[in-house]
Amino acid sequence: QVQLVESGGGLVQAGGSLRLSCEASGRTFSHYPMGWFRQAPGKEREFVAAISWIAGSTYYANSVKGRFTISRDNAKNTLYLQMNSLKPEDTAVYYCALRDVPYYRGSLGRSNEYDYWGQGTQVTVSS
Repeated sequence: QVQLVESGGGLVQAGGSLRLSCEASGRTFSHYPMGWFRQAPGKEREFVAAISWIAGSTYYANSVKGRFTISRDNAKNTLYLQMNSLKPEDTAVYYCALRDVPYYRGSLGRSNEYDYWGQGTQVTVSS
């Protein structure tokens, strides 16, 4: 059974940084693409970033490009999201997700492309 557990959220001032982590279990982590999504109150869940199973390719929403970096440590079964230059509009619950197709090379930008989700971690950016 796949489990994804996020951590690292919190309260930070605008311009600050946070690093989110997502520890995965139940799969050979290195074989599967992963993504980060976020959901603000009253809004739909939106794509933030994704990374291919071999970490050779990364993808970002335009709103975070240049500020956020997605990475993975396959030896630790852990996905990361380094968030710099945070803005109040980045405030949301952040979720990690796994696409349960090994060696998948297709689209990763929509929430319905993912099969497993973590419980989420709150990120609040004050102005």
